[in-house]
Amino acid sequence: MPDSASDPVDPQLLRAWLTGRSISRGLPAPVPDHGGWRVDVGLPTEVARYVFADVTPGLKHLGESIRAPFVSLKLCGPDSLLRSILPARWEIQGGNHLMTFDGDLRAPRAPPPGYDLEVATDERGIAVRVLDREGDLAASGFAAETPGAFVYDRIITEPAHQRRGLGLTVMTALGAQRRSSGARHVLVATPEGRALYATLGWTVRSPFATAMIPGG
Repeated sequence: MPDSASDPVDPQLLRAWLTGRSISRGLPAPVPDHGGWRVDVGLPTEVARYVFADVTPGLKHLGESIRAPFVSLKLCGPDSLLRSILPARWEIQGGNHLMTFDGDLRAPRAPPPGYDLEVATDERGIAVRVLDREGDLAASGFAAETPGAFVYDRIITEPAHQRRGLGLTVMTALGAQRRSSGARHVLVATPEGRALYATLGWTVRSPFATAMIPGG
């Protein structure tokens, strides 16, 4: 698989991903802040997040000035780079990757025997669920379309149902809902997710590092 992790990330692609993620999770839209974007998450474990396509003076300033816990700083870059510009009180929680896909996911893959697929849409985008014979959740995922990006979010296969192709079922069911051919497929993947998406033809655009001051 070609890997463009060394290429600069388009800031507008990053903003489109962050906007789609906010729509999918019912969060406020990102706003420009310190050379990146801020989302006021408002959760006990994450009050706000700042997301940057590259290192900026604003990112360094935030790292120096923020002392409260549960504010995350996120950077398209390796964990080591984010670590190098932040005071020691910040804890690196990286390991993720920004990925894109330039192919076609419009042909849904049916779930294997014994599973049922549900697709629903509302103001927060698209939700897909795969249920087993007992009606229990086996896999799920969400997506939202923004100008320039079709954003995949929270793609999960429950442990008891892994390695049965359900992740691909969820991804293709979501992708079939994309309206604009100009909306680029984009997501942020965990290390485990990266391995799955790589087999489907997705490309790593950048490491995606995270830092947070832990709570007391």
